[in-house]
Amino acid sequence: MSIAENLSLLRSRIIGAARRVHRNPEDIALMAVTKTVATARIREAYAAGLRTFGENRVQEFATKADALKDLDAEWHMIGHLQTNKSAKAAQLFAHIDSVDSVHLAQRLHSAARDLRKKLPILIEINIAGESAKSGLPPESAELAQLLEAAPESSSLEIRGLMTVPPYNKDPEQSRPYFRKMRALFEQIASRDLTGVCMTVLSMGMSHDFEIAIEEGSTCIRLGTAIFGDRQPLGSKL
Repeated sequence: MSIAENLSLLRSRIIGAARRVHRNPEDIALMAVTKTVATARIREAYAAGLRTFGENRVQEFATKADALKDLDAEWHMIGHLQTNKSAKAAQLFAHIDSVDSVHLAQRLHSAARDLRKKLPILIEINIAGESAKSGLPPESAELAQLLEAAPESSSLEIRGLMTVPPYNKDPEQSRPYFRKMRALFEQIASRDLTGVCMTVLSMGMSHDFEIAIEEGSTCIRLGTAIFGDRQPLGSKL
């Protein structure tokens, strides 16, 4: 099936999931994850109506950026970001969705300030406490510190949270983690912290996005469901 055909089916599933819980489908953003996806296929997705894209690696996107700079698209960094690549990431991306430490936030603030730009960010939460994954534990002191330091990082805008729950073939197994994320999201929003505007809850991928929508996701990140199986990194970009 073509990318346009995949998107047509996906949009129907998004509408169905939203309606099951009496949500407006227009409130759910669809992000195309373009890790290892060739620029020609990204253009195909753009032609099919997608405008929001997520990349996992700074270096990979740097090789694509010039070839895609004419597109009126929004590029998000969604993978783990090393602090030594924060300046390049702030330059390349409109949004950083994977901030997982106070130190990284400080580096991004400095980079954004030097670029004279306001950089929207999401805080990545390691909702299941998996040792192999990035993200802050939901009850961590560093999460509290990051939120409370928001007024001092005036070049950043904390807009919400992002998570990747443990993978399971049964998407229902993601539901408790998504539910916990929504509770954390709402708890932070209720505090009305200066410099923190909880508008984005980014959760749900190709195998579990319908459950994520039912549990309150405002942004789903789909790769395989749009582009098919991921190609090796050595394939032509």
